[in-house]
Amino acid sequence: MLSTATALAHANIAFIKYWGNRDEDLRLPANGSISMNLGDLDTRTRVTFDPHLKADTLTLNSQPQDGPGLERVSRFLARVRTACVQAGSGTKPFAAVVSENNFPMGAGIASSASAFAALSLAASAAAGLDLPERSLSRLARTGSGSASRSIPAGFVEWQKGSGHEDSYAFSIAPTHHWDLVDCIAIVSAEHKTTGSTQGHALASSSPLQRARVDDAPQRLDKCRTAIQKRDFTAFAEIVELDSNLMHAVMMTSNPSILYWQPPTIAIMQSVQRWRNQGTPVCYTIDAGPNVHVLTRQSYTSEVEKRLRQIQGVKDVLIAVPGGPARVVEVV
Repeated sequence: MLSTATALAHANIAFIKYWGNRDEDLRLPANGSISMNLGDLDTRTRVTFDPHLKADTLTLNSQPQDGPGLERVSRFLARVRTACVQAGSGTKPFAAVVSENNFPMGAGIASSASAFAALSLAASAAAGLDLPERSLSRLARTGSGSASRSIPAGFVEWQKGSGHEDSYAFSIAPTHHWDLVDCIAIVSAEHKTTGSTQGHALASSSPLQRARVDDAPQRLDKCRTAIQKRDFTAFAEIVELDSNLMHAVMMTSNPSILYWQPPTIAIMQSVQRWRNQGTPVCYTIDAGPNVHVLTRQSYTSEVEKRLRQIQGVKDVLIAVPGGPARVVEVV
């Protein structure tokens, strides 16, 4: 008998970054992180457990997948099947996974976050597992660390925890708390040459990683307080510092990772100049060349227009705070 569920989850942008694991298999982070879900940038995933299948299958943006991508999804589905056995609901057959993104993948816009958050919810729902948000966040984390943050709504904190049970994400403010807008300057939609999983494994090779991790609790406190108080000046300062620290670790890893391209640097310099001129704006960059430019709602059109005028910017995506991952259909 077929069992099918479809779920939707948003990408997120980290203000305090996750980079480096202390447990690669469970993706337990070296430090906690804080992010915002990105409304309208989402992944829709359908999971069908089918007794006629001989193996798990994956179709991504209408293209059948094999190799590492399928293997990663299949390993994740194995966790779901194990959870079913532990819950006493019996074994589940192989599954067909069909997933669609409405934004570029593998370019530093957290496509794996929304992908594994949606997969967690769709797979668990199709399997008949009624998991609470905390459990879903833990499950999503094992597929992609940042996916743990795409389960709850709005502004989210993922706590480092002491192990699997207490390393999960939770909302620290709802979507309507602050009128932040993410103007994502697309420099390249190409798939990055060094994926995040590989980058996390290299983090400890940087002599700067220990200092970054040791200072993380202080940065988390500052960012959390700035969000709670809606203090853009304090927010901008800590968000840019944290982004620069993560990329400094990347650049000093062995081998070195340099995601920035000339337009990336031009955007960073422009954003700092605009802020000095009075516009509430700041930047943060995930593992890729594209730049997330954060501002207030009333400045969105102005910031978008300025970004589009920078040479090398191919497009600008606009995202407001997004809601939680949700099931959209169960059959």
